[in-house]
Amino acid sequence: MEEKISRRNFLGSSAAVAAGFTILPSTVISGLGHKAPSDKLNIAGVGVGGRGNGVLKAVQEENIVALCDVDWRYAKGAFDTFPNAKKYWDWRKMFDEMINDIDAVVVATADHTHAIVAAHAMTLGKHVYVEKPLTHTVYESRLLTRLADKYKIATQMGNQGSSGEGVNQVVEWLWNNEIGEVTKVEAFTDRPIWPQGLPTPAPQPVPDTINWDLFIGPAKMRPYNEIYTPWNFRGWWDFGTGALGDMACHILHPVFKGLNLGYPTKVQGTSTLLLQDSAPQAEKVKLIYPERGGLAKSKIAFPEVEVTWYDGGLRPDMPEGWPAGKDMNDAGGGVIFHGTKDKLVCGCYGVRPWLLSGRVPNAPKTERRVEGSHEMDWVRACKQSPENRIETKSPFNEAGPFNEMVVMGVLAVRLQELHKELEWDGEKMKFTNIGDDETIRIVIEDGFNITDGHPTFNKTMTDPINAMAFAEELVKHNYRDGWSLPDMP
Repeated sequence: MEEKISRRNFLGSSAAVAAGFTILPSTVISGLGHKAPSDKLNIAGVGVGGRGNGVLKAVQEENIVALCDVDWRYAKGAFDTFPNAKKYWDWRKMFDEMINDIDAVVVATADHTHAIVAAHAMTLGKHVYVEKPLTHTVYESRLLTRLADKYKIATQMGNQGSSGEGVNQVVEWLWNNEIGEVTKVEAFTDRPIWPQGLPTPAPQPVPDTINWDLFIGPAKMRPYNEIYTPWNFRGWWDFGTGALGDMACHILHPVFKGLNLGYPTKVQGTSTLLLQDSAPQAEKVKLIYPERGGLAKSKIAFPEVEVTWYDGGLRPDMPEGWPAGKDMNDAGGGVIFHGTKDKLVCGCYGVRPWLLSGRVPNAPKTERRVEGSHEMDWVRACKQSPENRIETKSPFNEAGPFNEMVVMGVLAVRLQELHKELEWDGEKMKFTNIGDDETIRIVIEDGFNITDGHPTFNKTMTDPINAMAFAEELVKHNYRDGWSLPDMP
């Protein structure tokens, strides 16, 4: 394993950008996309096991020049697929050494490091593709949204359904007034399919194939255990966002786009046993969105709407008229739009939309159809200049605000011990009805036992925690020393 590197060169490069200098790659005017469509992008991957390898394979007709991962055993598949790419443990060292040889970056690390990698790549003028969820917090989502606008680079979140026909149809049917105005939406996933609702595990020795310090990154340090990574990170609050972060970015996208949503005004969450470190086994979240202005493409108004999310085996009741024997779960979840004239139903990724009435709409096709893959559509956008660019289907000016919806659900669940509907000021990124003196306590271990046939709990709880300070930390994490984000534009 390489020695822990100095950040001096990387931080120096970042300071130069902040001062107004632009580092120009040899193959492209950095961040401007002035590249002939026939030319190939030089792409680097950060987090290349699992989904990262999948994304890189989807764009492998381009030049994959660098691969970075904190777990070289898990990354072996990508290393074998792209043997000519230079390998790194630390993305900061990769940026230092290869800044002039990289045009675009694919980020598919654990949720808690999406923002820090992507944000620094963006300040260096690199196009970015970031797996879902876009970020771990509301603040990080807002930051990536604004950085994308400032640096005019091509962006895409990895919610592939946004490039699919199902989402196009849902949006077109809604906007063509096929079901009337929508005041209620229900959505669910069959996830999690990884462990959740677990107590904090005991420490284990760190394998030689993992750089644990780099995996932890900006989060608070904790001892290694094999349950944390790979993939299972989704079930641990410090690294993931539970089933919401995993699947809501796929399932709720047609809701966010089709109903022209912005910031919610109210939110509340409930769940099975809520632990300090691990996401619960099942949860329910309700978000209220205020009346929104109309869209030029739309024939309907957008009144106040209630969006309810279920996971962990929970799902909405079947509405009156539901076809007997038809499974509501389609490809991992589903959505029901309750309109004043009809109900629109679709599956995960927006697939196979249909109306409860049985009528088949014939709405105008107003949405752009993607030719090829979600990933290659991002490559196309990278090669276009900002003034002539046709946006991707999940650019950060949409994916950022949408991801705020997703992580807002996490906030609601983690603040449920306040036992009230929380009021949210989206512009200020602040809850407005949490008192300065309110506190919460969270379960560390449930202490479950069976004595003489009777189930008992002897819960270990945290000391009282100031609720406002806890909420502010969830909205904007305090990073570990040595790790920081670029300034908010």
